[in-house]
Amino acid sequence: MVMARSTSDREPNDGEIRLWIEGDWWIANDLDTGVTTQGETREAALENLDDAVALYNGERGHEPTDEELREMGIDPADNVTGVEEPPDVLK
Repeated sequence: MVMARSTSDREPNDGEIRLWIEGDWWIANDLDTGVTTQGETREAALENLDDAVALYNGERGHEPTDEELREMGIDPADNVTGVEEPPDVLK
């Protein structure tokens, strides 16, 4: 399969995304970050991609504070990283 490019040298542009449909879902992929999302419409897939890329870049979200953990019923002292290796999918 040959992908269309918007540049004459066929190299990706900064900020380039790919959008395609698989079955009933639209798939959106940010080539710079590798982040991929989906949505039931093109607009939903692109909105989800915007959110996911912002999270990836640290522009949204934050580490929960001890206070926030307590509000969720989690004891911060028990919220520690284990010594086990992460599953292969997370490496």
